[in-house]
Amino acid sequence: QVQLVESGGGLVQAGGSLTLSCAASGSIFSGNVMAWYRQAPGKQRDFVARMTSGGNSAYAESVKDRFTISRDNPKNMVFLRMNSLKPEDTAVYYCNVVQRDGGSYWGQGTQVTVSS
Repeated sequence: QVQLVESGGGLVQAGGSLTLSCAASGSIFSGNVMAWYRQAPGKQRDFVARMTSGGNSAYAESVKDRFTISRDNPKNMVFLRMNSLKPEDTAVYYCNVVQRDGGSYWGQGTQVTVSS
């Protein structure tokens, strides 16, 4: 079993920056993929960014040149650096990990609000 806890959300002005953190604990095996998703009120949960344990990353087109995902594997943590934030980035951001056996785990989410 894996537990994920997100932190770092808050209120920021458009154009500002914010860094989210996710701490994972439990039975975390090598070869996993850690990712960030977000969900705005009344909308579906959308992919934001992901990174393999080996450092290969991918981003949603809407955040590609503004957000950066990173990992600290010894600490079982994943981060999301968000720059040039826009009001449309406002959402609850969720951490996700997928194990090699296909098991998928989610954190409780952290609120990011971008004011204009």
